[in-house]
Amino acid sequence: MAATPVNRAEERNAAFNQAMEQDGLPMPRRIWAIIGISFGTALLVLDGAIANVALPTIARELNVSDGVITNVVTVYQLVLVMVLLPFASIGDRIGHRRLYQIGQAVFLVASALCLFATNLPVLLVLRAAQALGAGMALSVSSAMLRQIYPAKNLGSGLGINSVIVASSAALAPTLGGYIVAHIAWHWVFVAAAPLAVISLILGRFLPEPVRRPLNPEWVSGLWSAVTMLLIIGGLQLGAHADNVWLGVVAVGMGVVSAVLLVRRENERENPVVPVDIMRMPAIGLSALAAVTCFISSGALMLALPFRLEQTMGYSPDQVGLLLLPFPLTMLFIAPLAGWLSDRIAPTKLGVTGMAVAVVALALLAMLPGQVSAFAIAWRLALAAVGFGLFFAPNSRLLIGRAPKDRAAAAGGLLSTSRLLGQTMAAVVVGILLSSGLGVGAWPLAVSGALALVSAICSLVRFRSSGKGVKAPAG
Repeated sequence: MAATPVNRAEERNAAFNQAMEQDGLPMPRRIWAIIGISFGTALLVLDGAIANVALPTIARELNVSDGVITNVVTVYQLVLVMVLLPFASIGDRIGHRRLYQIGQAVFLVASALCLFATNLPVLLVLRAAQALGAGMALSVSSAMLRQIYPAKNLGSGLGINSVIVASSAALAPTLGGYIVAHIAWHWVFVAAAPLAVISLILGRFLPEPVRRPLNPEWVSGLWSAVTMLLIIGGLQLGAHADNVWLGVVAVGMGVVSAVLLVRRENERENPVVPVDIMRMPAIGLSALAAVTCFISSGALMLALPFRLEQTMGYSPDQVGLLLLPFPLTMLFIAPLAGWLSDRIAPTKLGVTGMAVAVVALALLAMLPGQVSAFAIAWRLALAAVGFGLFFAPNSRLLIGRAPKDRAAAAGGLLSTSRLLGQTMAAVVVGILLSSGLGVGAWPLAVSGALALVSAICSLVRFRSSGKGVKAPAG
């Protein structure tokens, strides 16, 4: 006798709940799954950052202006942040691993087609397709990390993931520059494709793609994407002096749309916009702290090169070397912070980290006009220690405190917070530069103030939860 839809739904619910109750994958499958998802994370970060150094060459060969060619980056970022939350909801319905691997396949096809891009419109369409694939994978990657690692080792897992992110971001400019200097610029958009192939091959070791019996949420998904388009697109428009009012109008429409969407989502059992888990202090305040901290660190790294070059007289190649202490320090601090967050209350680590970051940013702001490279390097390394002590523990709280059946929603929220923070950092620095305040101490003062906000969010979260003795709490 054929199973009825009700029986199928009950079976899927039982399978989903059983999968959620498992505390990590068994060894050695866990190791192969970690390797597979690490390659997947690396390709997403690498592809998002590698194009920056190639933009002048692409603009020259496609015969477009420098301002127009930046759309190669902004379109990718915009599509990515639009689709994260809707795809997290879809991942719950079709299975996280299934969506993750579909995303990598889409990314591979779009990357291959980039080799045949002969004009800017075609390249922008293919970049949007790459972002769609990346969004599918990124929306569920944190949820799979939670399934791969036992709860007691989740912080260590997120620390390892932070190392992959930091090292890929550090490698991207060097690899992109080498490709542009020696072969056709098209290969910049294919460089991350081999990582997708390896990750797909190792995909069978990832957690099983358990489907959850949920109804499609097409209206909420599309509404969420349009809202993010208005807000993020408006912020990007507002960063350009010629489009300030257009940007303001778009952001205003986005805010109104967001308010109406939240009202709609409040009445739904499994909302696309995760308002249900954002009401939990451990998650809502962690997401807010993540946004402000990513703005703070992003503003530091975007504004400091202008000061080093225009005020202190360093050459561009020297500036690149001077900035290296930040990512290099993060490579060591991120896994240590993740490991510590499994043993020490994350709030204690995060607040300590933000205190260190604020001190480091103040020291950078007070640098005189002529200073040695070492004086810059150790201050940047100190700032990296502060930010590194914050990111992994804060992510651990956001992912680890969400109900297991909402892990994908929490992961989508974390990724959206990161991208929103990075986008707003560019807007903040752009406004300061256009107002003549971008090469002095102001960007660092703003960065320090935002780091302080992150610390305050962590403290309020700690007091609201009423916990914090054990590592998983507070």
